[in-house]
Amino acid sequence: MLKLTDVVTYYGPIPALKGVTLEVNAGEIVCLLGGNASGKSTTMKTILGIVRPHSGTVEFEGKRLDGLATGEIVRRGIALVPEARRVFGRMTVWENLAMGSFIRRKAPASEIDQDIERVYTLFPRLRERANQYAGTLSGGEQQMLAIGRALMARPRLLLMDEPSMGLSPAFVDQVFDIIQTINRQGTTILVVEQNAAVALSIASRGYVLQNGQIAVQDSAAALLAADDIRRAYLGEDQA
Repeated sequence: MLKLTDVVTYYGPIPALKGVTLEVNAGEIVCLLGGNASGKSTTMKTILGIVRPHSGTVEFEGKRLDGLATGEIVRRGIALVPEARRVFGRMTVWENLAMGSFIRRKAPASEIDQDIERVYTLFPRLRERANQYAGTLSGGEQQMLAIGRALMARPRLLLMDEPSMGLSPAFVDQVFDIIQTINRQGTTILVVEQNAAVALSIASRGYVLQNGQIAVQDSAAALLAADDIRRAYLGEDQA
């Protein structure tokens, strides 16, 4: 479904991605792990056209994305849940969700209402706060809203950038349960996470980025079982 091949991306003269190759198949949850400044967020931005690759290719469903504007990439079926949520704080929950359907603005209002109802079913707390300003929500509620807003674009591939960031353990569990529900409902997911244990617990496969390069790739179970991965990313000391 999504395929990056030898992608090189620069920030000015500095290479952020150095030949990244990865693939996400339809129906999967794939996680992208790595420490700070490893290139995880740059990978997401490159997929979405926010940052243009210097070389290499980005393909979605067999068609090239590199070189396209971000809006066109979203229209083709990819949506992002951004790092740090970035909801519209001075807009209500309902207005944020409606903004998520902007690329579908020609769709019948009944269709948009149906999609908002789907989000409320996934996140009942958002229904309770539909008329509340997003900036007054808790961090966990804002994360729910950011996910719901992305779903309003009806993506076939959902990119999630650090969905556990700043959340309490209870909210982390809830958010990752919802990620699995969204996946079971037919949406493929690529999730970038520093919380490797929780990401690998729901993923089928994983990639580890280090200094802008893929250092390791394997099944989620194999990565969880690897001693070096556990020490580097799960905070476990060597016995």
